[in-house]
Amino acid sequence: MASLILASGSPRRHELLSQLGYAFEVCVPNIDESVCLGEGAQDYVARLAYEKACAIVEQHPKKLVLAADTCLSIQSEIIGKPSSKQHAFEIWQKLSGQYHDVFTGICVVQQGRVYRTVVKTQVQFTVLTKQDMEQYWATGEPLGKAGAYAIQGIAAKYIPEIMGSYSNVVGLPLYETDQLLQQAIKALN
Repeated sequence: MASLILASGSPRRHELLSQLGYAFEVCVPNIDESVCLGEGAQDYVARLAYEKACAIVEQHPKKLVLAADTCLSIQSEIIGKPSSKQHAFEIWQKLSGQYHDVFTGICVVQQGRVYRTVVKTQVQFTVLTKQDMEQYWATGEPLGKAGAYAIQGIAAKYIPEIMGSYSNVVGLPLYETDQLLQQAIKALN
């Protein structure tokens, strides 16, 4: 098998890909992650995953490159990472008592071949009080997380239901990732 590179600095993606049993190295792409005008969540994560993979495959053309990008969407609004405590509270007020969608774009690039998909999971948040928000913010967990929460952490107590892939909400849908990697590996043989 060609050497695998994970194009991500996310510790959660490293852990998840390790669960699949692949040996890989990490290279962090440097791309503009701004949302394009009129771009929906699915198109946004698909584009970023592709751009991340392409940025790394340029540097390592003989390697198999896996990239992913995750975002949340509620009522067609893309929700990213919180920039401040106030921003986190604004995000949680939108999520409170609602369902939202988590999208992850996955892209595998190798020797000119591109394999990609987008996975969607619906997540329900309970109604959050100001005290819930204050306590959760104080843990430090919301920092650097899309939607200002980590389902695999303390935030699990605020999530009564998910429909779809749990690992998608963490940041890398394992089943779909493995399927794409297997397609790419099979095409090499």
